[in-house]
Amino acid sequence: MAAEGEKKCILEMVQADGSDEGSVTFVMHDEDHTLGNSLRYMIMKDESVEFCGYTITHPSESKINFRIQTRGHFLTGTCCSPPPSPDGTPAVEPLRRGLTELRDVCQHVLNTFEFDGISSSVGKQPPCRPPLPFVRAAAWANVKEFKEKQEQPME
Repeated sequence: MAAEGEKKCILEMVQADGSDEGSVTFVMHDEDHTLGNSLRYMIMKDESVEFCGYTITHPSESKINFRIQTRGHFLTGTCCSPPPSPDGTPAVEPLRRGLTELRDVCQHVLNTFEFDGISSSVGKQPPCRPPLPFVRAAAWANVKEFKEKQEQPME
């Protein structure tokens, strides 16, 4: 535990002895499946990534062991693996890109919902935006239908 006034470590980088910088486990403290799965998805879209996965050590602990292995890097010491190639991407790079992309996606979603909330309260959409999607209109129709059924007397 960090003493009062000290900053608590949020991210640790764990590297096995003899492994290169393309095979790294990151320990993320105070995180859960929300970040783990979405970040894993963003990182796996990177073509330089061979493997990306995470585990939660125990349900009572709020930390993630997040493993990234990039192409050109192999686990050393296995009988069938060739030696690591020097041209592989360090595992920290896909992590940085994944976190940046995830932040951008979250910001876009936040901006979209804030914008829709403002435009709905005013009652009209700006001319540059298309009308509300059909899905929202259908969902609203379902809500109206449900309310109408609730108002009818039971048979």
